[in-house]
Order: sequence, then structure tokens, then C-alpha cells
Amino acid sequence: MRIRFDEDRCASTGMCESVAPDVFSIGDDGWMHVLDESPDEARRAEVAEACDACPTGALRLED
Repeated sequence: MRIRFDEDRCASTGMCESVAPDVFSIGDDGWMHVLDESPDEARRAEVAEACDACPTGALRLED
């Protein structure tokens, strides 16, 4: 499982960070950072929920 992130679509709403704060982080610069691009498979449901919560569709989970 790998997280794909489209920088151009990110609005830094923080939805992803609120669902999975140890995978996503909104930095002091106001930009979203992916802290773990390939999270453990056991976390698939949580990471998928965080990606689905993105209102701009900037995040996508791939196998």
C-alpha cells in the first residue's frame, strides 16, 4: 500500500491529519506533509479513511 499525493490539489484543510495524525501532518508552513508514504498494511482502513476524507481528492491509496 502506498499513498499518492497531488500537491497541486492540496488545500491543507487538515482532514487527513485529523484522521491519521502520525501519517499526515500540516506543517508550520501551512502545507500538508506525508510522514509515511507506505504505512503498514494493518493500518489500511484508517489510512483509506484519511485519503477518502480529503475534500480536494489530493490523496489516493494504491496497492
